[in-house]
Amino acid sequence: MATSLNGKKIAFLVAPEGVEQVELTEPWEAVERAGATPELVSTEVGKVQGFNHLTPADTFEADKAADKVSAADYAALVLPGGVANPDFLRTNGDAVAFAKDFFDEGKPVAVICHGPWTLVEADVVRGRTMTSWPSVKTDLVNAGANWVDDEVVECSRGPNTLVSSRKPDDLPAFCKALIEAVAKVTS
Repeated sequence: MATSLNGKKIAFLVAPEGVEQVELTEPWEAVERAGATPELVSTEVGKVQGFNHLTPADTFEADKAADKVSAADYAALVLPGGVANPDFLRTNGDAVAFAKDFFDEGKPVAVICHGPWTLVEADVVRGRTMTSWPSVKTDLVNAGANWVDDEVVECSRGPNTLVSSRKPDDLPAFCKALIEAVAKVTS
């Protein structure tokens, strides 16, 4: 990728279990290729179990817990999907507060698949145009978002840039939009 993110640190927020592995690893590799440093944040430090849909896949190590970090530590936030991952995150007050912090700080957030559930809980999607896995549409609409069925949506109508995509097939466009959104950040 031609866009450089040298010196930027990107948070990836996941639950200890249930993250859709490809929605974690492909954006992670994309930000690394662009020169940024990705950091895995979870509800607690330790093992994170990735999944390929409903089948356990690889494990990853979360170095930071959501209650010990803030948006001030990062240039942007990535919220991978998987059904169980955001469902767990939205019930954890520290994870929800961490995600909301990026909106309060005006920093980019990129979310894919079922990931918007965490943002619905944080009450940050009202008035935003975004996409998701189809079954999340009603939740987003009920939370005040304008839902569209597009490969990737970049919404700057709000306090920050919000990038969203529907599913793993959208990852190339999602990763490109994520890198471009973070590259626009000057700090």
